[in-house]
Amino acid sequence: MKNNHRFRRVATAALAASLLVGGLAACSSPGNAGAEGATADDIATALQTETTLTVWGWAPQLEPIVEAFEAKYPKVHVNLENVGTGNTHYTKLQNAVKAGTGAPDVAQIEYNALPQFALSDALVDLKDFGAEELKDNYTESTWGSVSLNGGVYALPQDSGPMAMFYRADVFEKHGISVPATWDEYVAAGKKLHAADPNAYITSDTGDAGFATSMIWQAGGKPYTLDGNTNVSVDLQDEGAKKWTGTWNQLLKDDLLAPVTSWSDEWYKGLSDGSIATLIIGAWMPASLESGAEAGSGKWRVAPMPTYEEGKAAAAENGGGGDAVLKQSKNKAAAYGFLQFANGPEGSKIHAANGGFPSTTADLQSESFLNAESAYFGGQKINEVLVQASKDVVPGWSYLPFQAYANSIFSDTVGQAYGSKGDLNGGLQAWQDATAKYGQQQGFTVSTK
Repeated sequence: MKNNHRFRRVATAALAASLLVGGLAACSSPGNAGAEGATADDIATALQTETTLTVWGWAPQLEPIVEAFEAKYPKVHVNLENVGTGNTHYTKLQNAVKAGTGAPDVAQIEYNALPQFALSDALVDLKDFGAEELKDNYTESTWGSVSLNGGVYALPQDSGPMAMFYRADVFEKHGISVPATWDEYVAAGKKLHAADPNAYITSDTGDAGFATSMIWQAGGKPYTLDGNTNVSVDLQDEGAKKWTGTWNQLLKDDLLAPVTSWSDEWYKGLSDGSIATLIIGAWMPASLESGAEAGSGKWRVAPMPTYEEGKAAAAENGGGGDAVLKQSKNKAAAYGFLQFANGPEGSKIHAANGGFPSTTADLQSESFLNAESAYFGGQKINEVLVQASKDVVPGWSYLPFQAYANSIFSDTVGQAYGSKGDLNGGLQAWQDATAKYGQQQGFTVSTK
């Protein structure tokens, strides 16, 4: 899942409603419909049996992974279908789930959307196939994202540990040191913009995925799920206020480039250096190389600034895994595909094609760590990004209706961005609207 904005893609309210229609409060706990697992021998046999699997996914790395899988298991044919990304993908998937027919055997699902499908009992609990034994093969943060209510509902495919991508030439030109703390980052933004009113420390016009990642890095834990229907939303915790305390300064002092991420203007800013840094996931290098070619040799990577000097902290920004649908009639073979695609063989293909792995073996590989990037001036950027994956703050979880919550971000926190108001007030409005929706859907929602 390298490249672009699929990691922060905002689902529409209509999608969220379709995912939750019928009242999740009344649905069974994931996996309670009875074990549908298979032994290792069953899986091996299934991979040597004439079978056709349908896989829905958009990641470009899936094509070479499928090719390699079919070469190893020639009796299993894989129909790889890109039915769309974001809203389109999830709407089609949920429509098939609701209809009781038409779902694929395997679907790519982002971590923030996974709880909605798991809680609606659409996905197979992979613990019944022995998936729990694979826990140590993946980073703690990605494994935590696929583990819900005691079950495992996907195998991690990629990850997005956050780092600071910065223009070394711009920093050098203006005598700016690489900031290690957020206070230093704000000071760098002020110095840069004073020296060149057309230059900005970064860009941000309001994005739910970015905001939650930044709250995550600050130690916030705004979302908790107790059982299947008891939800807590607290966007006023210490971590949330740490982030707004920093970001309010950038917003009110006009230190954020007023361009929308992934737009032509945004890429222009990354190319000419008028946007000096990006705080973003480890999958970003491929997008910079393809979208900001003029920046080649000028970008570098450093750890995210932190709130406490000398105490490393990072968060995940994007990524997802692959799940087996309960509608599948070939669950053993489907799980065998997951093991290949997200195991040693598939993960190497994934990384070789621009993805950032979630597998600990690949993250520890000398060849991966020592790879020099010409675009980043010969820097061994994976050393920084791998360390970021180790520094992800533990304990984060998403809402079981995160798609809806993200869809109303622009109506709440986004208004504060637009008026250069208080982002903390925007978070309060977001919390209130999110809690109200959850209650309407049958959840018991508590707030602080």
